[in-house]
Amino acid sequence: MAEDSAESLEEQLDEGRLVLQVTPEELQEARVRRGGLAEALEDAFPGSRIYVNGSVAHGDANTPLTDVDLGVVVKEADGYGPNGLGPRPLMEQARDAIKDHLKDGYPKLTVTIEGQKRAVLVRFGDPVTPGQDDFTADVIVAIDNLTRPGLFIPNMKLPEGWDRADPETHTELVLMAIEATDRTFARTIRLLKHWRDHHGKPLCSWNIKALALECIAEEPMPLLEALEKFFTHAAKSITDGLTEDPAKVAGKIKLPKGMTRESVAWRLGLARDKIQEAIEHKQAGRPARAQHALHSVLPEVIPDSSSAAQMAEEAKRITTGVGMSTVAAPVPTRAWAPE
Repeated sequence: MAEDSAESLEEQLDEGRLVLQVTPEELQEARVRRGGLAEALEDAFPGSRIYVNGSVAHGDANTPLTDVDLGVVVKEADGYGPNGLGPRPLMEQARDAIKDHLKDGYPKLTVTIEGQKRAVLVRFGDPVTPGQDDFTADVIVAIDNLTRPGLFIPNMKLPEGWDRADPETHTELVLMAIEATDRTFARTIRLLKHWRDHHGKPLCSWNIKALALECIAEEPMPLLEALEKFFTHAAKSITDGLTEDPAKVAGKIKLPKGMTRESVAWRLGLARDKIQEAIEHKQAGRPARAQHALHSVLPEVIPDSSSAAQMAEEAKRITTGVGMSTVAAPVPTRAWAPE
């Protein structure tokens, strides 16, 4: 019976991540638009290299798909850098090229650098996913760091105008993890982003991936095991400090505005406890209780089990005296969530 419950939970997780996964039509259209942006940047900066990052490049995009990320590393950028010119002239050059190349295909296109910290913001005025307001792109105009690893990317909030970063290595690390885990890494990230979106958005997508690179990036494993490993590791890691840049180039990854390490670690710890509770119920042959616990972490992805089934399993547990460490009665799905 315990084996059947294990299969059921894993099947539900697999079905759930397929529901979250970006559709082929969304992905194709996003790549077409990204390709148009790349052509504009190549024309604006001949001989420069284009890099891609973000969820589309990393293979973990969910639906609805609302944005894409890419950058250009300018080949001839003499005079630019922290000890020279700031990034604005290069950003203006990219902005103008994007407008010229894409305005005919997207009549509502807007391209903005005013008020932006790092990216040239492209608004297509035409969503990729039906029903969404728009589709956007963040375009980074970067230069090589000739003395240290990585790139210099714009930071318009700093007097020198530039920050160190290594988005190219980030994408390489993620793709290596996907290959090493036979895609478990990307599938788990999809589920984790859904958890984030339904529990107060305590971490940005990149912070989730950076933490995942530390704990579930080396070998294939069941999705339930990957979730348990992630939440166990992430709760301790955030308790100890902010997450380091996996490329060891940029500074530590900042938390979203309004979040503290304590509040984020608390959310991660609650999710960890619910996943472990699901595993305990699964191993004890209580599939309804296991599903209920997992539903509290991934609502809408994992349907809740019926209260009657949960109570029947609890009654049997009490009668047989098996698994007494488990919570004695079902609790509301979101009882542990912050008010």
